[in-house]
Amino acid sequence: MIVVFDAQCLLCNGWVQFLLKHDHRGVFRFAAIQGTTGQALLHQAGLQVEGLQTLLLVDGRRSWQHTAAILRILHHLGWPWRAAWLGGLVPAFLRDALYRLLARHRYWIFGRTESCMVPPSDMAIRFLD
Repeated sequence: MIVVFDAQCLLCNGWVQFLLKHDHRGVFRFAAIQGTTGQALLHQAGLQVEGLQTLLLVDGRRSWQHTAAILRILHHLGWPWRAAWLGGLVPAFLRDALYRLLARHRYWIFGRTESCMVPPSDMAIRFLD
């Protein structure tokens, strides 16, 4: 599974760091939207980098966005993170509206960096591009 993320977003970088820490089985690989692979995966999902306001999870030909991507990722991390599926009881249009609001203001709230995240050397193999 590939997590496509905004490498200039500090919130997104924090999410990737969280996943690296808790993905003990090494299920996830990562592609920055600023990279060739990330852009190709976005295009395959019908998304554009400009104005992107979602995290993308890709598993083969299937992909998930917004809170569906987050819930699926947490499910694959196992317990206790799998319990986040309770959030699925909230209707998707409400979850995703809140997600999009946060995503739209993520740079203002959390900040951004002009340089892309450099993965730890022991995890570099999990990053594409």
